Amino acid sequence: MPQPLPEHGRPWPELRDEMEGMRGHDLDWRHGRHGAYVWYANDALEDVLREAFGMFMVENGLGIRVFPSINRMESEVLSMVAGLLDGDDITAGIFTSGGTESIFLAISAMREWARATKPGVTRPTIVAPHSAHPALNKAAHYLGLEVLRVPVGPDLRADPAALAAAITPDTIGLYISAPSYSLGLVDPVAEVAALAERSGLWLHVDACVGGILGGFVRDLGHAVPDFGFANAGVSSISADLHKSGYAAKPASTVTFRTREQREFARYRFSDWPSGMYSSYTFTGSRPGGAIAAAWAAMQYLGRDGYRELAASAMRAKEAMATGLLAIPGVTINGAPHLWSFGWSVEGVDVGKLAGALYSRGWVAGTTTHPPGIHVMATPVHEPFAQEYVDAVRAALAEVRGGAPAESRPAAYN
Repeated sequence: MPQPLPEHGRPWPELRDEMEGMRGHDLDWRHGRHGAYVWYANDALEDVLREAFGMFMVENGLGIRVFPSINRMESEVLSMVAGLLDGDDITAGIFTSGGTESIFLAISAMREWARATKPGVTRPTIVAPHSAHPALNKAAHYLGLEVLRVPVGPDLRADPAALAAAITPDTIGLYISAPSYSLGLVDPVAEVAALAERSGLWLHVDACVGGILGGFVRDLGHAVPDFGFANAGVSSISADLHKSGYAAKPASTVTFRTREQREFARYRFSDWPSGMYSSYTFTGSRPGGAIAAAWAAMQYLGRDGYRELAASAMRAKEAMATGLLAIPGVTINGAPHLWSFGWSVEGVDVGKLAGALYSRGWVAGTTTHPPGIHVMATPVHEPFAQEYVDAVRAALAEVRGGAPAESRPAAYN
């Protein structure tokens, strides 16, 4: 039977108590028991996000002509993101609902650009490493494109030679990551960008995870390859504000090297009673609160605040990785450049290992190539890094000892 709409309304205090009760079995993210989903900095920023979102909760981001406040905040956020990505005066961006929409719009623009510049292409194809996020294939599915995934190199990053070998007359673009979601590895952007430029192809860099904070990690002295527009062959970059920008969901960006390239993402239609409809985004109505909260987060934190978040996230990652490597049989996959990483353990079913961790209150996503466990370290993990390592040690002892441990699929994507 369908859930009936209540006949009479209920008071908010009663609803609030019930909703708080619903949270009892939710993910315990405040104690770092997660490897994804939540990007939390501190209570002070959370208060800022809540207040800013609430102030503009009713305003519609579709109506920037009647809401100049939303227009200003969105423009300033996009300009700040462009600056973080080595953009210049002709760089142009779009504020989106998340990484999937950002990638969709980049791929849509790539397709329209190819239609305008490569009329001889009959089966437009995008070449990407096996490590590319599924949002690429999702976008291609909706847009009538093909994706050719090629093996990664020995370092588990995109292999420029393999990408080059896969290019055909039907190839319209390349796709790489900064970093790859599963293993936290920044692909060799400079080499692939040079390949794209030589081949006359569109290159999209998926920096959904690392785009906002990656440069601050580099500022701290870590070796992070430059993945921005300083690489001449890069055409577009996706970067999530609600990930390493620590803004409220839903908030992401896709930035194009030029305004002309951004125009390929625009949709126009006029054959209906209200005349011209024109939009850059896939969604129609957009939450003004998300735009306001992103602007407030960036203004509140500033470069100093983001630098400290980067430092905390990297300390958390280093503590977790160092502790894990002290456990016999554990290896870190590749050489992760940022705060996310994947680890493996020889001779252990990672599904059972994830189940043993889950039974101890830790939600762990699994990887398949190579088989392992995925971790997305954030500042909330820093004080609990040792607890995570201790939980892994106990879970491994259980699985290796043959004690019952339910094999669980990946807890998230």
